[in-house]
Amino acid sequence: MMKKKVEILAPAKNLVQGIAAINAGADAVYIGAPHYGARTNATNSVEDIAEMVKYAHLFKAQVFVVINTILYDNELEDCKKLIYQLYDIGVDALIVQDMAIMEMDLPPIVIHASTQANNREPKHVKFLKDVGMQRVVLARELNLDQVRDIAAATDVELEFFVSGALCVSFSGNCYMSIAGGERSANRGSCAQNCRLPYNLIDGDGTTLLTESHLLSIKDLDLSDQLPNLIEAGVTSFKIEGRLKDIVYVKNNTSFLRKKLDAFLENNENFQKASSGRTFYNFEPEMDRSFNRGYTDYFVNHRKEKIGNWESPKSQGQHIGKVTEVKANGYVIENFEKLNNGDGLYFINAEGIADGMQINIIVNDIVVPNTFKNIPVGTMIYRNSDAEFNRIVEKENAAVRKIGIEMRFSEIAGGFQLTVTDEDGHQSVSTLVTEKELAKSEESVIPNISKNLAKTGNTPFIVDGIEVEFTKNWFLPISKVNEVRRIALEQLIDIRINEYHREEFQITKSDIPYPTEKLDFTFNVSNKLARAFYKRHGVTEIEKAFELQWDPGKARVMTTKYCVKYELGKCARFQRETMGEKVKEPLTLKHGETEYKLKFNCKPCEMEIWEKDAEFEIIDQDEQLDYVKRR
Repeated sequence: MMKKKVEILAPAKNLVQGIAAINAGADAVYIGAPHYGARTNATNSVEDIAEMVKYAHLFKAQVFVVINTILYDNELEDCKKLIYQLYDIGVDALIVQDMAIMEMDLPPIVIHASTQANNREPKHVKFLKDVGMQRVVLARELNLDQVRDIAAATDVELEFFVSGALCVSFSGNCYMSIAGGERSANRGSCAQNCRLPYNLIDGDGTTLLTESHLLSIKDLDLSDQLPNLIEAGVTSFKIEGRLKDIVYVKNNTSFLRKKLDAFLENNENFQKASSGRTFYNFEPEMDRSFNRGYTDYFVNHRKEKIGNWESPKSQGQHIGKVTEVKANGYVIENFEKLNNGDGLYFINAEGIADGMQINIIVNDIVVPNTFKNIPVGTMIYRNSDAEFNRIVEKENAAVRKIGIEMRFSEIAGGFQLTVTDEDGHQSVSTLVTEKELAKSEESVIPNISKNLAKTGNTPFIVDGIEVEFTKNWFLPISKVNEVRRIALEQLIDIRINEYHREEFQITKSDIPYPTEKLDFTFNVSNKLARAFYKRHGVTEIEKAFELQWDPGKARVMTTKYCVKYELGKCARFQRETMGEKVKEPLTLKHGETEYKLKFNCKPCEMEIWEKDAEFEIIDQDEQLDYVKRR
């Protein structure tokens, strides 16, 4: 039975970070093109993507390009031209949100459905496969049971985020940014309103909380869930972070690579999706990268609180408590973990996230650049590890090598080196020379083998050498080096040129979409997307939010995250401990901007509406009675 491939998929802000991700063990990278990506600050030229493709394909790793914004009519032709360019340079797949792309006449390039396409329902995911999508990036909010249901409904490849920042909204359905100004998250320009501080006001006008980051949630860490996700049907594990730095990319990729390799070792059913193996000069730990604290989100259903209300900034690695305050510094538990230049994070006496940088550590006293009054007992975190960053930033922090076997033998006019790599590719280099016996009786083979094994900065590592001589032939080391160099350079070209890219030609069909009516959350913003859905039987199509926003009255977000649950006031899960109900509607206020919260217990979701919107507040007990009856 053929083993199924599973992959680590890493973000690439640019070519340098993409190469670093491959070296750290990524089986694939996703990268932004010059336009139409959901991160306008992470774009790349077609030329740089072409270089990325060459480097990735050397290791049989893939390159996916994100074209996951919604498109306007005047952009359709330009987008189509870009797709042809990306196909021509060898890109493996496109990650798309807008169904207009499925309506275009495209080259046979593989298409993946972005998580922005709201991939939560089995019927929706099955439809995407039936119309030609080869992979679907699932919504982050899904639990393992829901993933299993989707995997049972269709054999499409399933991709799931396992690391990095979480979007509090259902992906593709956040309109806070565009409603607050001119920046559309679906157009790649999210203003991150969810990371702002808000006051929480109840229905009586009483302020319950002030200056709290009430929509800011922790970061995702599902590194311990990889076996469970594989069992549920996921084959690609995605790291968020196309705007993150190179330390984050190397560290998180390396950490997940080690986790996945431990699972794959001697596994009869699954295998790594690319070639080579990585050698590390550091020990990866995810809490030493940017993070806001970690959560497993909803993968194991709703359990712990997931909000990070103190700050949207990086919390980092837990160190310990302040045990004593000195005239110029602090005694901190586990201070020996700290280094000069580290950045520290803590919650100050006012309950606000604060930080400082270490100047020097003298004996057991941590001396900061700027002294701050920190009470004894304050928990200290390190959110910038100077020494760790210095090590990981080095080019040799993670080095990836492809295993090869060498056979050096005699031929009629000289010698021949045959190099075979771990994937069966073969390179032959011939050395034409007169044969001359060595003057010494000592065997030349050990010295020749030693020099053949010196692969240096090439992407290869020698796993075995066989030297087959009938006599003790003398060979200058320079000639041995030359024949090795030529063979390895040829092998690089052979691997890239013989790389097999999967292709798929979209064939238009009239397979019915699961529903006949689409509201604004389907983000239909152009004539081709409208034509796509009509061809698949949809009769009513509402315009995208960006084309019809009614200021002050719109629903700007739907989310599984729940402010009531975070407050301990959820009658569904916290009835025994919740005490008195909160008076609704709850309002979030930042400056002059206000949002009202609506709680839907049936699907266990929260909606965020602009202040002038009108909606019926449904009593939570009535909703719960409905849920129980179901």
